[in-house]
Amino acid sequence: MEQLACPVDVISVCSANGDIRPLRIRLEDEAHSLLRVDIDEVVSVKPVQYVGIEAHIFLCRATVRGKKWLFELKYTIRSHSWCFLRRVY
Repeated sequence: MEQLACPVDVISVCSANGDIRPLRIRLEDEAHSLLRVDIDEVVSVKPVQYVGIEAHIFLCRATVRGKKWLFELKYTIRSHSWCFLRRVY
């Protein structure tokens, strides 16, 4: 399990009832170049609270450079910010 917890750029869509779904992320790889990742599937969404701060943890599946990735994204509601939490192998 690779833990990063770094902020990322995300393109997402909101449904009419207020649900949010990430579609694409952009993060920096080990060589410090930008990597665009199209999300194939959102496996699960879990609402969480950290010391009163509401957030959603998205478990996502994507294909990156020909390999399947399973990773977690955190969306913090109050600050409207996204964070790449960790990659699950």
